[in-house]
Amino acid sequence: MTKLQDDAPAQAGLSDGWDEPRPTALLVLADGTVLEGFGLGAIGEAPGEVCFNTAMTGYQEILTDPSYAGQIITFTFPHIGNVGVNDDDIETVNIAASSGVRGIIVHADVTEPANWRATRHLDQWLKSRGIVGLSGIDTRALTALIREKGMPNAIIAHAPDGNFDFPRLKAEAAAVPSMDGLDLVPLVGTTQRYEWDETTWVLGKGYGRREGAAKHHVVAVDFGVKRNILRLLAERGCKVTVVPPTATAEDILALEPDGVFLANGPGDPAATGEYAVPVIRRLLDEKLPTFGICLGHQMLGLAVGAKTAKMHQGHHGANHPVKDETTGKVEIVSMNHGFAVDRETLPANAVETHVSLFDGSNCGIALTDRPAFSVQHHPEASPGPQDSHYLFDRFVAMIEEEKAKRA
Repeated sequence: MTKLQDDAPAQAGLSDGWDEPRPTALLVLADGTVLEGFGLGAIGEAPGEVCFNTAMTGYQEILTDPSYAGQIITFTFPHIGNVGVNDDDIETVNIAASSGVRGIIVHADVTEPANWRATRHLDQWLKSRGIVGLSGIDTRALTALIREKGMPNAIIAHAPDGNFDFPRLKAEAAAVPSMDGLDLVPLVGTTQRYEWDETTWVLGKGYGRREGAAKHHVVAVDFGVKRNILRLLAERGCKVTVVPPTATAEDILALEPDGVFLANGPGDPAATGEYAVPVIRRLLDEKLPTFGICLGHQMLGLAVGAKTAKMHQGHHGANHPVKDETTGKVEIVSMNHGFAVDRETLPANAVETHVSLFDGSNCGIALTDRPAFSVQHHPEASPGPQDSHYLFDRFVAMIEEEKAKRA
């Protein structure tokens, strides 16, 4: 990790007699700190908020998670890229959107893939998606910096010739806007309504399709939804209709859903809530069974009067312990969020159902006067363990219970 001054030479790390390989990529933090390494992926520059992810597997699912829009991911696990990439593990539904990460930071050089499912090298795949990469730095030190000072804004830059304009990059890094107040959902959400019937992947068979007549109709509000979430709903016999994040309550009610799903997504929930919260409140008044994940959890919290707050370092990984207060069980879950619902602002009709055992932050709520609940983590396990799959069964059971009441 190197701190360079504004009068640093235009060629990173170069001086008279320099005999080491020339750095071809930089991470320039908003405070002027410069980290030198070697480039991979796309050539160019990208701004973003730097976070760290502690997952040891599932880097392709992480890199295609729309919830990471606007962020640069530092992987704490050193051997990223060793299983290559394939077309099956992409989580982004809206491929045409500017979804996913701005950049990737890894410790070790990306090796040739060694996995029977691999179809491409990670470096080639990053280039094709326009994602700038940086390798060869001490990711432990960068992670420690984030833990101490919080998630910094930065510019990640890759130039094969090693020529960088330091004053310009430092000025641009200092000008990267804070995640506070940013509504990034329009970058990743769908703009058109569509239906989904693909089910989960099975060894030797691949992905399946929902069979027979649908048992229930679920409308999913797409704030940046992941494919495996939709697959788990379809696998439970649900007809899934995905609608844009700007869909009105009238648009959704006209589809006559049995339940509503509020998807994951990026950015500041308070900013997205400007247009999403009034819609959710109307749906709650209709007593439609509602299930929210990640940003959807935060949207539900805002809809009942709670507040959200920016976290110091966020939760990003596939190994986070969370306790389900309704059962007393502890589950290991996948996390990806930089904002959290402030439990101190929860109203009387919102019961806390899940708690992070890392820092005690809120990870789930359920309403006592409406058929609605939500969790902060990603229970679809893509990537991550499958401990939380039961939440999809809980949602379907809620739909069936409400159907029975109305009948």
